[in-house]
Amino acid sequence: MRRTPNASRYSAVALPRYFVLCLVVGIWSFKSAYGQTLPLPERAQNAPSGTEFAKGIAPLTLAERETEIFTQITSGNVPIFLRQLRPMQVSNVADGQTNRAIIYVTPDYLAVGSDDDYLLEPMTPNTAQRIADVLGCMLPTRKIVNDIYSAAEVKLAPSPIPPTPAMTSVAVFSNHNAIVRAQRAGQLKSHPLGMLVAGHKKDIVITSKLSAAPGKVAIYGWHQTNGTPIQPLYLGHTAAWVDYSQCIRLVQKKMMVNAELKTAGEILTNPVLAGLLSDEGVIANPRYPTNALAEPVPAKASAGLPEKKQIDSSNSSVFQQSPYFNERIASWTIEPGIKININSPPQESFSPDKKVLLIFYALPNGNTTAQTIGHTLKPGEDWHYDIQHIGAQTRFLRELIRDRAIVVAYLENDLKSWPAWRKRYGDKTIPGILGEVRRRFKGQELEIVLSGHSGGGSLIFGYLNAVETIPDEVVRIAFLDSNYAYDHALAHKEKLSAWLKTGANHFLCVLAYNDAIALLNGKPFVSAAGGTWGKSHEMQRDLASEFRFTTQTNSEFQKFSALDGRLQLILKENPEKKIFHTVQVERNGFIHAMVCGTPKEGKGYEYFGPRAYSNWIQPD
Repeated sequence: MRRTPNASRYSAVALPRYFVLCLVVGIWSFKSAYGQTLPLPERAQNAPSGTEFAKGIAPLTLAERETEIFTQITSGNVPIFLRQLRPMQVSNVADGQTNRAIIYVTPDYLAVGSDDDYLLEPMTPNTAQRIADVLGCMLPTRKIVNDIYSAAEVKLAPSPIPPTPAMTSVAVFSNHNAIVRAQRAGQLKSHPLGMLVAGHKKDIVITSKLSAAPGKVAIYGWHQTNGTPIQPLYLGHTAAWVDYSQCIRLVQKKMMVNAELKTAGEILTNPVLAGLLSDEGVIANPRYPTNALAEPVPAKASAGLPEKKQIDSSNSSVFQQSPYFNERIASWTIEPGIKININSPPQESFSPDKKVLLIFYALPNGNTTAQTIGHTLKPGEDWHYDIQHIGAQTRFLRELIRDRAIVVAYLENDLKSWPAWRKRYGDKTIPGILGEVRRRFKGQELEIVLSGHSGGGSLIFGYLNAVETIPDEVVRIAFLDSNYAYDHALAHKEKLSAWLKTGANHFLCVLAYNDAIALLNGKPFVSAAGGTWGKSHEMQRDLASEFRFTTQTNSEFQKFSALDGRLQLILKENPEKKIFHTVQVERNGFIHAMVCGTPKEGKGYEYFGPRAYSNWIQPD
């Protein structure tokens, strides 16, 4: 039987007048749009109990275990009592004004199993972030953890287990879970499951300090009955450290602030409002990396089967030396019908303190990788080698952006058309294709760019269709006259908006021209709505509901900009009714798409100006 929280604890009598108003507004808003329950599937009748789950994951590796945790939770194997979120009041004073908010949190830590038999499940912050993303939630801050403890109706005393190497084992997880369950059972009569409970675990939290500690986990809490936490904020462990004491509390991203609906990202990046959720000011990137470009690794892949050879900065034997510009190259094919070609800078460009900017470049319709890279055109040679020059523009970028090792992965398919490939094979395998490249850069800290020209943009939208949320490590998305497949009905606007809001290091660039009036052999070749001109205006109108744009227009361009330049749409006017489809790329379009919105924008080049990369064109 489902147990429900004691509603009288949150009655109007117990709350100040302001919060009554917020609750009324919040209830109507959340019920109509978001709800205050975790958006999980119904738990299957044959789903494993907490005890059965613990036995099943005990022999697994960490990677296998994390995959099982993510699968079980997102498939709905979660206790019923844990799904109903609990309201909590928070406030701060900034610039002489009191701000108030109502946030919603899980009543207990994430668990696998049923109400009668559940396991409070420790996990890595990366898996926790993936789960949070799927469920429209965030991980708590230190302040939220403190506020939860203060508001908790059930305060359990911490029960530490003496530290040993076994503290990271599932056996100890289960032992400590049994201790906590026994504590909780003593209060079930007066405080049934679903009441807000705290004090029995440490929290994995988000903090601004993570930006200076990549690859680490931030742990805080385990409050004693006097209100003092055992664990101060600590970032000494790697993200792969998982022991029995650290668990995951979720906080719904949508929340009522001063009677207005806002997201946690909006609040934490706002200097005036950040104090509602943070005791350390603004948190510009309130999340952990998810490493979710790849599909979860199947259990058999990490259970003794040989792994494919890794491509990384220390494994130069996998690369071949290019005869040009001291570059390294590698290529391989994967099913279904994909050829991947990688162009890397020399070995000395890589270092432990230097991030790798991995650019996925989806090829335009009808072009080969060699044509896309480009070279000096010889008499009588195919003109396709002289219309994009992504290779030369990449070399220009390597000179311009010295604090990144820039790698380009050219994505080609045997149909020479990404729209045709998607029609045949669908979208579900696209994250795995990108993950195949990403996994080969093992040990590197990656920033991901998704880009493509012409039909290559179709691959990007296919990727958006295949993922619930865009991973944090995707730092830039660039459509080079390639956003034909944009579709509001497929939630493209929602996913792009959410991604742009989650990090100040996320950039979106759209380059297009007025193809609606362009003529081919004297006739129009796209409709007013179906070309990139129409689709770009549709994108801009949709995004304008989320972001405030500034607009600049002249006889040559319509320019729409938001988020201090992180979001740009540059649309070329076309009074002469010409075809600028490839010209936009050739005339420094790829360079601009990779640096617009940053201090590098316009440095040494002009978009739609003369080629700035001529000295970097491959000779043949």
